[in-house]
Amino acid sequence: MKRLHYIFILLISVVSWAGCKQEDPELGAAPVSDIVKFSFKPSEDNENILIFSNETPGVGRANWDFGNGQKENGQTATGRFATAGDYTVTLTVFTSGGYASASQVVHIANTKSEMLDVPEYNLLTGGAKNQTGKTWVIEKDYPGHMGVGPIEALTPEWWTAGANEKASEGMYDDEMVFNLNNNFEYIYNNHGTTFVNGANAAGLGGTKGSDYTMSYTPPTNMKWSMSEENGKKYLSISGGGFIAYYTGVSKYQVLALSENELYLKVADQATPANAWWLRLVPKGYSRPVVEKPSKALDITDHFDGTGKVKWVAENIDFTPNFDNPGPLSVNASPKVARYIRKAGNDFQYGNLQVTLDYRMDLSQRNKFTVKVLLPGYNNYSEVKPQIALKLQNSLEGGNAWQTQYEIVKPISTYNQWVEVEFDFSAISTVTKYDKIVLQIGGEGHPYPGIFYMDDFELKK
Repeated sequence: MKRLHYIFILLISVVSWAGCKQEDPELGAAPVSDIVKFSFKPSEDNENILIFSNETPGVGRANWDFGNGQKENGQTATGRFATAGDYTVTLTVFTSGGYASASQVVHIANTKSEMLDVPEYNLLTGGAKNQTGKTWVIEKDYPGHMGVGPIEALTPEWWTAGANEKASEGMYDDEMVFNLNNNFEYIYNNHGTTFVNGANAAGLGGTKGSDYTMSYTPPTNMKWSMSEENGKKYLSISGGGFIAYYTGVSKYQVLALSENELYLKVADQATPANAWWLRLVPKGYSRPVVEKPSKALDITDHFDGTGKVKWVAENIDFTPNFDNPGPLSVNASPKVARYIRKAGNDFQYGNLQVTLDYRMDLSQRNKFTVKVLLPGYNNYSEVKPQIALKLQNSLEGGNAWQTQYEIVKPISTYNQWVEVEFDFSAISTVTKYDKIVLQIGGEGHPYPGIFYMDDFELKK
């Protein structure tokens, strides 16, 4: 084995320590940097893979930062250093009295090219031969390139962005460059502005509020790293770096990574119950358009938990399988759907929508029906007492509204179920529509309302 050169600088460790104030006399003394000790040795198979061991007495928890973008927890940890150079490895130990840190500089003599030839690395960066790295951008033309949902969810259940929906937010021109060279370099080119989550804006020097675009200069010398925890893969950015949309978090779960797709999930620092989803593609890449077949099929949803229509709630609160507030007359079903229009300018165009995997043949089936209940307690001088059904072409993305066909039905009866029919026979020869949008309470205003719906159908 080649001799590995290490530079031990424990005595000049960059020691960043802090002790808890002793308000409880039963707590032990806060640790000091002098007691923080650790050792390391190369693995048997690779001198660039080092095994680190904490040798600090009385430690409850040990956190490692290997100086290469990789971090681990535990009394022992493994650091992987693919490229030659000096790395400052920092151990932070925690006791009942506080915490303290100590560092050593590790010198890696040789680059191990085989450690760089990792499938995930190559997909993310273009490989070691790509000296300038691989540039990724938000896939703005694809519905669902951004979304939000519960932190425990697999998909963004609450909201997903339509194609080009955030065109005014300074996010679509952001370029994220991942390089396998230059010690796993990450460059964030935001062209001067960044789209921030308003609740986390203070982390970039902004003002807390709704989401907005702010002037921001990204730091330099950022690094990327990939890790695996409990069977999940993660992509992390050093130095507080982030990808396109700022949520205060620099660690992303990798949901999908291929030659032309990077799909990520990231937590929300200010709102831990939330998570955000981002879909990226290589700069210059356009997803091939797969033409959908035309089909004449029934569509039915009783909103009782058995329906197969994959509704997406956009800027509304939508709850299927909800107890029927008025199980009488027109609709005695025990379960219905609750549709809540939220207050505020950000929710003016909220709706319920579904994009089908085919284009609707309306020649035989062109009449939709739905039951709706408008409670009398809503303020109908503000929110509109109506329900609208729109048919759209999803290929037109955020401009689909310009060529949509819409039917609006006013509702004059409150506190009772009413069955409404939408007759699209006038466009029975049009075959371009694959998206259905339901909207209660109107649009273009900030006023809230609570509504109920049931038995949505398109039948012959």
